[in-house]
Amino acid sequence: MAKSTGILLFLVFFVSFHVCLGATDPQDVAALRSLMTQWQNTPPTWGKSDDPCGTPWEGVMCIKSRVVTLSLSAMDIQGTLSGDITLLSQLQSLDLSYNSGLGGPLTKNIGNLKELMTLILAGCKFTGNIPEELGSLSKLSFLALNSNQFSGTIPASFGNLSEVYWLDLADNQLTGELPISSSISPGLDLLVHTKHFHFNKNKLSGILPERLFSSQMQLIHILFDGNNFTGDIPSTIGLVQTLEALRLDKNDFSGTVPSSIGNLTKLNELNLANNKLTGPMPNLTGMNSLNYVDLSNNSFDPTEAPLWFSTIVTLTSLAASHGGLTGQVPQKLFSFPQIQQVILDHNEFNGTLDMGSTISPQLKTVDFENNNISLFTPTANYNGTLMLHGNEVCDTVTLLKNSIYCNEEQKALTPYSTSLASCSSNSCPDGLSLRPLSCNCACPFTGVMTFRAPFFSDVTNRTLFQNLEAKLWQNLSLSPGSTFLQDPFFDRDSYLQVQVKLFPATGTYFNRSEVLRIGFQLSNQKFKPPDIFGPYAFIGSPYPFSDNLSGGSSLKKSAVAGIAVGCVVLVLALIGMGVYALRQKRRAERATELSKPFASWTSGKGTDGIPQLKGARWFTFDELTQSTNNFAEMNEIGAGGYGKVYKGILPNGQIVAIKRAQAGSLQGAAEFKTEIELLSRVHHKNLVGLVGFCFEQGEQMLVYEFIPNGTLRENLSERSSKQLDWMRRLKIALDSARGLAYLHELADPPIIHRDIKSDNILLDEKLNAKVADFGLSKLVSDAEKGHVSTQVKGTLGYLDPEYYMTQQLTEKSDVYSFGVVMLELIAGRPPLHKGKYIVREVRLALNMRSEDQYCGLRDMVDPVIQSSENLIAFKGFVELALRCVEETAVRRPSMNQVVKEIELMLQSDGFNTEPESEVSSATDFWRAAGIDGTPHSHLYNDQPLPTKEVNSNAFEYSGAYSYSTKIEPK
Repeated sequence: MAKSTGILLFLVFFVSFHVCLGATDPQDVAALRSLMTQWQNTPPTWGKSDDPCGTPWEGVMCIKSRVVTLSLSAMDIQGTLSGDITLLSQLQSLDLSYNSGLGGPLTKNIGNLKELMTLILAGCKFTGNIPEELGSLSKLSFLALNSNQFSGTIPASFGNLSEVYWLDLADNQLTGELPISSSISPGLDLLVHTKHFHFNKNKLSGILPERLFSSQMQLIHILFDGNNFTGDIPSTIGLVQTLEALRLDKNDFSGTVPSSIGNLTKLNELNLANNKLTGPMPNLTGMNSLNYVDLSNNSFDPTEAPLWFSTIVTLTSLAASHGGLTGQVPQKLFSFPQIQQVILDHNEFNGTLDMGSTISPQLKTVDFENNNISLFTPTANYNGTLMLHGNEVCDTVTLLKNSIYCNEEQKALTPYSTSLASCSSNSCPDGLSLRPLSCNCACPFTGVMTFRAPFFSDVTNRTLFQNLEAKLWQNLSLSPGSTFLQDPFFDRDSYLQVQVKLFPATGTYFNRSEVLRIGFQLSNQKFKPPDIFGPYAFIGSPYPFSDNLSGGSSLKKSAVAGIAVGCVVLVLALIGMGVYALRQKRRAERATELSKPFASWTSGKGTDGIPQLKGARWFTFDELTQSTNNFAEMNEIGAGGYGKVYKGILPNGQIVAIKRAQAGSLQGAAEFKTEIELLSRVHHKNLVGLVGFCFEQGEQMLVYEFIPNGTLRENLSERSSKQLDWMRRLKIALDSARGLAYLHELADPPIIHRDIKSDNILLDEKLNAKVADFGLSKLVSDAEKGHVSTQVKGTLGYLDPEYYMTQQLTEKSDVYSFGVVMLELIAGRPPLHKGKYIVREVRLALNMRSEDQYCGLRDMVDPVIQSSENLIAFKGFVELALRCVEETAVRRPSMNQVVKEIELMLQSDGFNTEPESEVSSATDFWRAAGIDGTPHSHLYNDQPLPTKEVNSNAFEYSGAYSYSTKIEPK
């Protein structure tokens, strides 16, 4: 008995000891190793041991030898999620968010993870239907499938998720009606404990049934905006008295707003804009928690300003554009202590606008454009933006006719950005950024934070955003001042987007554990922003971890000492031979450098590393120094993040623009070689071409032909826009489209530009357009044609919205940017103007049924082109632009289709759109220049520079340069 008891105690001790050491269940080990075979870029600790619990694998957490948490957000995981995940039968939390390369159909076997409480797949690329099997996860409390490409309907089985409090399906392609329970099927109406219904930005349709809402529900956020819902707003929505944010905008709701909505006394945001609502404007009296109200663009009955305009003192933003409002403007509205924005344009207000003597210091924007106001009582107490354009007062009152209030264009307010004023240096090496306060360079974890229902509208408010900064570094356990916020703006969906950078507390890089911790806190909503920011979604970028990761085993000091002694003896023995060999090598390199300046470049068989160019020449440093008068300051014509641009005159009299890379931006020889090879092979009359380059004495320079007429953006400005009539703008659009179409379809290999904007379209002396600045361009290889995965690049206002979700650039991303430029040609102003986004504003104002030739856009059309006698094809041009800026890439035309449609528009007026002979190869290039064969000025040591397909990451450059086919052989 004693013996058996001893054996049992030994076994208990052994098993306990084994568990304490962290030995992992073999089934869990097999599951993780199976995932490793399906995924790329798993953390380096994966597979280093057979014990993910005892010798921890990053992102894996265990309890009693079983894996309970798998958290790999922002790790750049690529691949699919197979049914083998179900081998982790004790898994409670699965977070794979912000891995844009992870996708494909979501396995139905995920329904077997019965212990799962948290499932986060936000910002991935999952496709197909959401599995019905998810509805069997009875313990699930947090479900985030937003920002993927899911299609099909919302599973009715979700009605079984009785414990779920967060349900986020936003930013997908879901269709169909919302499932409601029946005798044979569950539905969303059963989710009485859920607090968040985030279904925005899908393609959901049908009516909202009365049974969807009940008094038992505890919802605080209903975000249904950006869908295709129809019918009446159900009166039962007024039963959900816990609601704080209600967004039903951008749908097709009709009928009257139910009076029961006045029962929602805890509501902070109410957005019913852009529907087909009729009847009286809703009575919001008594809803004394409201901060943000938008009732714009419906068909409410004409009425005077309702009483609640003067009683809800908590308002920060009131919008009711196209609201049918008449009579006098209530003066009290401008004195509310928190009011920041009053947008009441396109109504019928009349009489005198008197803002009173007590105006809230928070008030930044007041918009009464296109009303019937006849008088205005000026006030010295208001310094914000006031827009009265389109009112009688701007035509009849002499003092106001030329005032800033009556100008359609007013200076836009500068949005908040974290200050770096204390930093003496403003630059860092590529991939690094300045850390606020300490001002040293580090690699931040970056992403876009989108607030879907903020309770304010002022993007300049320093206090608000500084509070957000402080919350971020405090809640995420970072060091003070380690948060950087940049350029917040409201997009066309009225979402507040903020670029976020989070810096490591010490050192240059985060380690993987830190990024995993931060990613999980943001994806799992553990971070709580200040209440006024409302519900948010964060989409992070994969983090570029340092290659110098710590790790590995250490040696004992005695072993190190022994090895050191041996090494010293060996080094002493080799020093003599090493010094001699080094001297000989340097002599040989010096001799080679004198005879072959490209000898240090990546070598190819028989080429000595010579760049393989088409139509560009090599300049010496001395040549370019002389052409710029030793790079004199008076010849400096531009500057960018990569360096400066100088105007130069070559010995033959040709004027050129020379881009000189600064010390911190120099590339490796191989990268620079690849770059000039790309630029030299792109030849088209609507693309800026390369004249030559310089690579010597530690310098890297690109040489382009100088253009005197600058950028399209400059030519659309007030000082010079008179020369760009409507016909000229159509021709500029055609020229630019042809250049882009060449890049996408005829360049060898094809190229995605990645930064199309009016600043990167240049106009020559005849105002012909050329697409410039390949600083962000990427090749499209045969294997990957159709997409380029990358970090967020480009310019705000022009960026493809699908890019934020997928982090994949396609040719259709260029199409979106080009569509924004088309709208810019119509409006004559930049895409982000006075806090408004041109795409959203055009969509809101557009009325194709209008008999007016401007289709309801008269107030947005550049006055310069309003004077044109005949706006030919204006309607077609607007329609084409809006197709280019469709939210999903598949609904946008190709650039080749854009070219054809603009050609038809011009041909309809008898304009000759036949392109001149376009040069697409080196041989054609020389023949076009009247030269048979490659001229000797483009040889090196009498050897032709051969053709070769290359890859590139070309220079970033905003300056005046162009390409000319006038070639003079040496």
